[in-house]
Amino acid sequence: MIAPPYLKKGDKIAITCPAKSLPGDITSAIHLLESWGLEVIIGDTVSASFHQFAGTDELRTQDMQRFLDDNTVKAIIAARGGYGTIRIIDQLDFSNFIKSPKWLVGFSDITVLHSHIHACCQTQTIHGQMPLNIPDGTKPSLESLRKALFGESLNYQYKSQTTGRNGKATGTLIGGNLTLLVMMSGSISEMDFDDKILFIEDISEYLYSVDRMLWQLKRAGKLAKLKGLIIGDFTDMKDNPTPFGETIPEMVMNHVKEYDYPVCFNFPAGHIADNFALKLGSLIELSVKDVDVSTEQI
Repeated sequence: MIAPPYLKKGDKIAITCPAKSLPGDITSAIHLLESWGLEVIIGDTVSASFHQFAGTDELRTQDMQRFLDDNTVKAIIAARGGYGTIRIIDQLDFSNFIKSPKWLVGFSDITVLHSHIHACCQTQTIHGQMPLNIPDGTKPSLESLRKALFGESLNYQYKSQTTGRNGKATGTLIGGNLTLLVMMSGSISEMDFDDKILFIEDISEYLYSVDRMLWQLKRAGKLAKLKGLIIGDFTDMKDNPTPFGETIPEMVMNHVKEYDYPVCFNFPAGHIADNFALKLGSLIELSVKDVDVSTEQI
């Protein structure tokens, strides 16, 4: 995977909305990025609205394309997720991006872009905080985004609330939002799962739906050849009046019980304030020993 040039003070970073419209201003996020010495360029979609989207599909495509093609812009950060990136992905031209790669930042619905860029451009991206979430983000998570953008190491250690499966593994980190990863299946935007360390997270899904998506990945052979599995936060999970009967850790371990790679839970990334940056496409080492988990960027 190609790593785009890391940022330095004075570089331009663009903010655009490829999906849902913003509910308010993002002044605090702009100030934070400027405090890192970056020049912030605001896309037309940041103040646009069309139904639930940040402008029409055409406007959102034009806004993203403008920044993909502008070689003075060294990184693009999605202002928020929601829904809508899938509606424009096939209209985007990544030919200039391939020649002059830059960092793409976001999570949730932005998994569409992560997956497409990995599959079609073989380029690293950053799963991390977005301007809408920055006011509620913890200082360590925001600092991790700065480190990711400026090329500093991203090494994490934490104690999980749930015991996973012990082991050590080295591999390329892929992943993002589970729903969006499943939605990419069978398309030109689908990531290659073989020999990778997979990270997944999700929000506001029914437990049975998470189980169904894991079955989809398993039946498609996506879980069989992993080097490791990192489970981030599964936020605000729902259940039916008749309970599904399994927790997220229980269903995950049931799906991967015949494999032998390390598995960890409660990784601090996803739809939470403590959403630490992950450099997707980079080589990492995952170590799991009971509740002690560490990832080290190589």
